[in-house]
Amino acid sequence: MSLRFPRAMWSAVLPSVLLLGGVALAAKAVVEIREFLVPSPDALPHDPAVAPDGALWTAEQHANKLGRLDVATGQFREYPLTTADSGPHGLVVDPAGTVWFTANYKGYVGQLDPQTGKVREFRWNDARAGDPHTPVFDSSGILWFTVQRGNVIGRLDPRTGSSRFVEVPTPKAIPYGVVIGADGAPYFCEFGSNKIGRVDPSTMTIREFVLPEGARPRRIALAPDGSLYYSDYARGMLGRLDPSSARVDEWRSPGGPGSRPYGIATTADGLVWYSESGVQPNTLVRFDPATKRFEVTPIPSGGGVVRNMVATPKGELYLACSGVNRVAVAVPATAKESR
Repeated sequence: MSLRFPRAMWSAVLPSVLLLGGVALAAKAVVEIREFLVPSPDALPHDPAVAPDGALWTAEQHANKLGRLDVATGQFREYPLTTADSGPHGLVVDPAGTVWFTANYKGYVGQLDPQTGKVREFRWNDARAGDPHTPVFDSSGILWFTVQRGNVIGRLDPRTGSSRFVEVPTPKAIPYGVVIGADGAPYFCEFGSNKIGRVDPSTMTIREFVLPEGARPRRIALAPDGSLYYSDYARGMLGRLDPSSARVDEWRSPGGPGSRPYGIATTADGLVWYSESGVQPNTLVRFDPATKRFEVTPIPSGGGVVRNMVATPKGELYLACSGVNRVAVAVPATAKESR
């Protein structure tokens, strides 16, 4: 299915708020947000991904489809999956342009060829891995993914189709967001505890880093300096973990304890971006580690919970605005100026 929409269903350069020493100051807008409607109603676009050609891909969890947005033209094409009610959740695009996704309802990892629309399914015989959650590729081409209720981390070799699983030491840890660290190892959030885990790629042993009491990290992003930023959904905090020293730093999110930080990403300039899902409208927050300043921009449609986001090589941000059935492209002023 291929539909062409106007360039953006929502497009706005909204005023931002600069927070300095707890005082709100007027600030020039730092980001332009353009939103695009997903063709299937109530599709619940979940996670976005960026393709080598710059396209925005999204998992349409309730529609049982994957969607591709041509950001330049606004053309949106949908790809139905083979197995009904697969519940596509997380997705990632490999360097060849092939799309990989986790079937959260049916317990498999899928591979979509955008040229043919053909879907290949990778399955396993481990009963623990019934709800694969978020995938990420390492530099060797191995696909790692979290399994939320199963409390395991999965490893899939696309060349052989073989998979392995390792259980998280902490019971009911709820493995959630995952990223490949500067050392080439997967780091994942334990949303059910106050920990971040690291998987040794060779031995598949897991080391856990303890965060402050009450923290519930949900999504995680790698910064250029090798540190890891995470969104603390429970306490309304932005956190930073230095894996080399295990040091943790925290900052209160502008929206306060109930702001529920969720989707998070970093850009090549070192800035940290994330969305507050507990405020209305949802906000896109920029944090500058050098100055410790936050800048907040409301999402035009309200956002409807931005569960995940990803940065493009150009410094743009792709968002999935689940509750309002839209995907969004956020263009920071710095990225706009470099075009």
